[in-house]
Amino acid sequence: MKNQALGLSWIGKETPIKLEPRVLIEEETYNVEVIGQSSIHHNSLIFGDNLLALKALEEDYKEQIKCVYIDPPYNTGNAFDHYDDGVEHSIWLSLMKPRLEIIHKLLREDGSLWISIDDDESHYLKVLCDEIFGRKNFVSNVIWEKKYSPQNDAKWLSDSHDHILVYAKNKSIWKPNLLPRTEDMDKRYKNPDNDPRGPWKSSDLSVKTANLKDIYPIETPSGRIVTPPESRSWVVSKEKFQELIEDNRVWFGKTGNNVPSIKKFLTEVQGGAVSKTIWFRSEVGDNQEAKKEVKAINPKDVFATPKPERLIKKIITLATNENDIILDSFAGSGTTGAVAHKMGRRWIMIELGNHCNTHIVPRLKKVIDGTDEGGITKEVNWQGGGGFRYYKLAPSLLEKDKFGNWIISKAYNPSMLAEAMCKHKGFTYQPDETIYWKQGFSTENDFIYTTTQFISPEIADKIQDEMNPNETLFICCKAFSAKPDHYPNITFTKIPTSILKNCEYGKDDYSLNVDEIISNNSDMEQLAFFVGDDTNE
Repeated sequence: MKNQALGLSWIGKETPIKLEPRVLIEEETYNVEVIGQSSIHHNSLIFGDNLLALKALEEDYKEQIKCVYIDPPYNTGNAFDHYDDGVEHSIWLSLMKPRLEIIHKLLREDGSLWISIDDDESHYLKVLCDEIFGRKNFVSNVIWEKKYSPQNDAKWLSDSHDHILVYAKNKSIWKPNLLPRTEDMDKRYKNPDNDPRGPWKSSDLSVKTANLKDIYPIETPSGRIVTPPESRSWVVSKEKFQELIEDNRVWFGKTGNNVPSIKKFLTEVQGGAVSKTIWFRSEVGDNQEAKKEVKAINPKDVFATPKPERLIKKIITLATNENDIILDSFAGSGTTGAVAHKMGRRWIMIELGNHCNTHIVPRLKKVIDGTDEGGITKEVNWQGGGGFRYYKLAPSLLEKDKFGNWIISKAYNPSMLAEAMCKHKGFTYQPDETIYWKQGFSTENDFIYTTTQFISPEIADKIQDEMNPNETLFICCKAFSAKPDHYPNITFTKIPTSILKNCEYGKDDYSLNVDEIISNNSDMEQLAFFVGDDTNE
């Protein structure tokens, strides 16, 4: 009998998307060069469709990202007024699935994904993430208190929280960092007996799981005989207890008459605290705080749904270390990049909306020049520094001529074409400084060369003479007369013929398009859970 698994089925789930791996074009107009002595380099802001941008990153950043934080659209707008509930959720899931699949590929083996979401889609999203990441890699559902005042006009219950779904790429090796100890935590440690080892806190000497050999009477300094509470035993053996007495690690109270407890010294506790799963606004901020932060950047156009810097700081603290790379493919107002920058992390943000230029760029410039006084600036003592590079997506590699034939776009120069073919064929683009035909590599001995020239036997002979015996080469050209059988270490392929069926060319927008998804799925199957073959073991 086949294995059965719980899954989720919806309109358009199995509709294939053949994404074109686009080249990223640097826009020097928006670049901010490195200022000061910051260790941050090559932070990237990408303006363009986030699914195409994720695909553009896939080859170069595969298994390189330590943490992904995304705050996708919550599916609460008016786009679905004319469609029933099953269609609404289907469209939203169709938006998320391909993006999460690429994100999974980008994450390091010890990386993690954090997704802000509300009640409308959190449970569907949980099942979808279980399919992509594996249910065993689900870490937690964090509850964030996003607002304080109740909504008196709420129809049912006044919602005051959002969810943050947390997944590890590989939960068996991923471990969150500890949170810094707070002043309130340390205040619990006192030193009533003036112990030279410093402040301490008393800890229960008994344990719930009783061990018969550790049930014995103890005489307090006042002469009272005490035993463990019923169904419990002491946490240490009689011999170990005597060692603790001799080391002045047992506390019987100021009068010497209390049930004994163990002294836990502040100097001996771990360097931080384990995070809980309920995050209160007093600890990480709320919607109101976030809007104040964004208003300081652009008071005329306040972003609708920003996240407070303190919230992102907690995520980054738990999930990353200095110089790790953080990705946010729904950048919004740029909070993730701003906080990552202040915390000494490298970052990549993707945003298609106009606020990429009206909100994110001005915000980052203020962070870099040290004039951003809001958010976590004072908390982390941020003084300014660093820089970032601004990219846009290149146009589609192929375009149709006046006869309807696919040809290489006139917008592509030789270096762009070489980089694009590296992405199409799975090579890393890295042109050799001296050998022109080494434009990229897949291994230390396997290279790629792309040219619009006609490859004659003479050209092929010259290249082969320059190759080492253990090297192989993949040549992409418009045409060739060289006979492949004569060149055992060289593979020839024609462009654009060899890549015509690889992907969908000429499409620049993979954003939420209700009408397109509906027309492509005219049978209008409803969203449903199903039990089917378990293919994700």
